[in-house]
Amino acid sequence: MFELTGQTALVTGGAKGIGKGIAQTLARAGARVVIADIDVEQGEATARELNGHFVRCDVTSQADCRAAVAEAVRQGGTLEILCSNTGIFPQARLDDMTEADWDQVQNINLKGMFLMVQAALEPMRAQRYGRIVITSSITGPITGFPGWSHYGASKAGQLGFMRSAALEVANQGITINAVMPGNILTEGLADQGETYLNQMRAAIPTHTLGEPEDIGHAACFLASPEARFITGQQIIVDGGQILPESPEAIE
Repeated sequence: MFELTGQTALVTGGAKGIGKGIAQTLARAGARVVIADIDVEQGEATARELNGHFVRCDVTSQADCRAAVAEAVRQGGTLEILCSNTGIFPQARLDDMTEADWDQVQNINLKGMFLMVQAALEPMRAQRYGRIVITSSITGPITGFPGWSHYGASKAGQLGFMRSAALEVANQGITINAVMPGNILTEGLADQGETYLNQMRAAIPTHTLGEPEDIGHAACFLASPEARFITGQQIIVDGGQILPESPEAIE
């Protein structure tokens, strides 16, 4: 089950955090992993660790996205898997949010996903096989948090894109699905401070934060041949965070 030997996987934002967790899981399943990231030093280190390959990519650039896909195909001969994971989540409340703040989040999180998916579809269509997995979030589609309205909008937008895009390629052997993480203990989340982390732990029924590889396991399933009859869907990986009706429900 979930055997990916001989397949090539391109993971954007794969240098660290959730992206690295996804890349590690795909590599253990046998995939040739190509890390695409704007962070050259960390991206190269992760690629070496996974015996993979690194390509620098700014996902807001259509040329960079196409070049990253071309490099993945050059490395593996084919491209079976795209995990579109690049994302940022700077905090900005509405009264302080600038147009530039809004545009930056939408450009990286939403436009960047679109450009990567569009680029990956060309080789996938040619071979009539592909697995595309988008890293969305529970924030936006289901929950909200003060300071992340621009982030939430981008993550909800990803799911709207996914459903229509999945229909366009459903009869071409290509699936498009999403993983929706809750609070995962990444470098970025740790930067929010221990007070925030403790608040999040208290709000999760397991009273723990997820690990990047928890998202990797879900992505690996959606990227596998066994998931052939699943498209336009999302898997929530959040330790049950969205379940309680009140704090008393998880005391």
